[in-house]
Amino acid sequence: MPSQKSAPSKSVSPIVSSAHLVSPDSAEMSEFEFGLIVAGNAFHRWIIHCMAAAGLKDLTPLDVLVLHHVTHRARDKRLADICFIMNIEDTHLVNYALKKLQGLGVVVSQKNGKEVTYAATDEGRAYVQRYREIRESCLIDALKADDGLNRDIGELARLLRVLSGMYDQAARAAASL
Repeated sequence: MPSQKSAPSKSVSPIVSSAHLVSPDSAEMSEFEFGLIVAGNAFHRWIIHCMAAAGLKDLTPLDVLVLHHVTHRARDKRLADICFIMNIEDTHLVNYALKKLQGLGVVVSQKNGKEVTYAATDEGRAYVQRYREIRESCLIDALKADDGLNRDIGELARLLRVLSGMYDQAARAAASL
């Protein structure tokens, strides 16, 4: 039998959305940024559809994320704390989301002296609980097909936190130019 020769390996070109930004020192960063754009948009689409399936329609991704954060740990939150934890500089964006969520009856505000705090209402917590159930069914159950995927996701989360710090530092450096 003749021996089979393997085809010459082709170098795989990076998949980037901004080829004009590819650095010879790190094409991987451009690949990451493209992946982040695509994954970020998919995540935003997912959370909107999941919350709509839970019964709360016509929310923006930020509205959904703010509702989740306000519900987190069942503690009242200040606007500044919500923005800090979510790493959002423009407080007016979060404030607008909070007002919208208040109008829907899923968040309530309370004035304590000069401070205003926000908390989820019973109705808001019920929507978040239903979101969780749908998330388990549609997303988390898919992880059961690959045992190593959860481990990889944990490592990816760690890397995203590291990269968040790098991007924040780079933003500070660029702002001082």
